[in-house]
Amino acid sequence: MLRPLPLTEHCADPLSRAEHVCLGVSPFNSHFTVERIADLARWAMSGFRGFHFFVPDGPSAFTLEALGYDPVRAAQKAQRQGNYTRNKIIRALEQVCPSDPRTLILDAAVLETDPAYLGLLSEAHHRFATDPEFAAQCVGATGWVLDRRLPEGEHPTPDQLRSAVRYFLAELPMFVGTVAVAGVGSSVFAYHQRVPFLERLYRGELSWRPLPGQGFVVLEQAVPERAE
Repeated sequence: MLRPLPLTEHCADPLSRAEHVCLGVSPFNSHFTVERIADLARWAMSGFRGFHFFVPDGPSAFTLEALGYDPVRAAQKAQRQGNYTRNKIIRALEQVCPSDPRTLILDAAVLETDPAYLGLLSEAHHRFATDPEFAAQCVGATGWVLDRRLPEGEHPTPDQLRSAVRYFLAELPMFVGTVAVAGVGSSVFAYHQRVPFLERLYRGELSWRPLPGQGFVVLEQAVPERAE
């Protein structure tokens, strides 16, 4: 059983409104099995009026480039992994959802033509280029991501961070404004891990703030209580 925890007090209202949830599914993350994705879909269908899965497949090439892949090979590997991830989501949704699974997936192919997403992406890059504090926080979040992909004891170099931060900037529009991308009045982005950057974002400590009605929840696996 999944239990959503609002990331900050700001996130409690969008969760209580239960209008929409966006479920993040990271490529190259073994956490997301078909069974776990199906569980996520069941949870979303039982608690919200609408939902989508977000797959940052195209931007994952930036992370691969930071890890040493040349751009062409990185793009090819990201595409293969994106196809694999989408297929897992489709198989999971076919088990539990009567809708066409493809209409419930927000991936690079969908978002690269979405005006709301592109507008937010442009804003993310503008703030990164003009706001040193915002940029530093984005780079810090990128380091958190890269640390988990590097061999034990290694830490990302400045060049690696500059390359990989493009992945994080591509995700930011969904954290700031899924409401705009999905065209809903309120939404929560749901993921199974806390990210310090997002706690600061939702506490209003950064120059960029989430759009009205936007929240974030951390999904925890609730342990059923045993009968006495």
